[in-house]
Amino acid sequence: MKVFWFLPSHGESRYLGTTKGGRAITLPYLKQIAQAVDHLGFEGALLPTGRSCEDAWVVGSSLILATERMKFLVAIRPGLMSPTLAARMASSFDRLSDGRLLINVVTGGDPVELAGDGVFLDHKERYGQTDEFLDIWREALDGGKVDFEGEHLKVKGGNILLPPVQKPYPPLYFGGSSEPAIDIAGKHIDVYLTWGEPPGQVAEKIEKVRKKAAEYGREVKFGIRMHVIVRETEAEAWQAAEELIQYVDDEMIENSQKIFGRFDSVGQKRMSQLHNGSRDSLEISPNLWAGVGLVRGGAGTALVGSAANVAARMKEYEEIGIESFILSGYPHLEEAYRVAELLFPLLPIEQQQAPVSKATSPFGEILANDHYPTKGSESEDASKVKQNVQ
Repeated sequence: MKVFWFLPSHGESRYLGTTKGGRAITLPYLKQIAQAVDHLGFEGALLPTGRSCEDAWVVGSSLILATERMKFLVAIRPGLMSPTLAARMASSFDRLSDGRLLINVVTGGDPVELAGDGVFLDHKERYGQTDEFLDIWREALDGGKVDFEGEHLKVKGGNILLPPVQKPYPPLYFGGSSEPAIDIAGKHIDVYLTWGEPPGQVAEKIEKVRKKAAEYGREVKFGIRMHVIVRETEAEAWQAAEELIQYVDDEMIENSQKIFGRFDSVGQKRMSQLHNGSRDSLEISPNLWAGVGLVRGGAGTALVGSAANVAARMKEYEEIGIESFILSGYPHLEEAYRVAELLFPLLPIEQQQAPVSKATSPFGEILANDHYPTKGSESEDASKVKQNVQ
């Protein structure tokens, strides 16, 4: 299991729908989160893309030297970028970060935003363009000289002089629930991402992508993008979920859902259908809560509960084929530490934490200003017991 975190280059706060508890997105703050990701043992972090965000490539590049281990999942945007330029950008980032780049292929789902960026293709045409883009991008980074003429794109003599560290190219991640998207995933993608739908719905998509990949003679891995609210007890977690949306009112929900309604993204429609704009039944599956999606586009669900229950739900997703979990939580700095502390000891992951200096003080508060505690957390004690039994 690989657990990723999220770099909030927009909309960071303790609450949704209000400026109360909001935080400015600055490079020092993003650096704090990135270094937490790097130190705590997360696989890496997703960098969001879109007009409401700081540019993902600029943010990621700014954080290369502030980190050592974490991987950066950064978007390429067919229709907004030349495929050979995007390939050179990917190669440079991968080289300068010593092989720490992952690529998130984003076709886009909001026609209004896309029009503002000069893209006027419809849903089907955008995926046709994405197919051509990835044909060119993959061949160029694989060392080939590209001559390509398609319906949307044309390249003559394209090549990459400075190859990436990862071979044949940095892994491709991608999400999309429509039939054209499934075809793109089967033909090109290394890791197919789904938003946090109930396990049964996720299993159906996984099966579709596997079948499509098999048609192309390929295999695909799978990941899921969702939020997480984990606490020491179930009651504390659900209270935190309610507090997150305590300032969200009916007008905010109605206005947000109208905007999401204009999207031609099938995945966004599926997210909205999980709650139908209503607060009445937000726990749509055990420990799976749709409250975030009332006012937030994209990933709209969160795993909510005690560490034991959230870990159990993650293992259920793992059993149906999910290997990578791209998680986030408000606010992202504190929640990164909470997830690492509460969840990581319960999950089958290889933690790659930064080595602790021999000069570092022992863990825990000094008792009575006299001695250090020796008793670990319940999860650590349980792990020791298990090891002794084995």
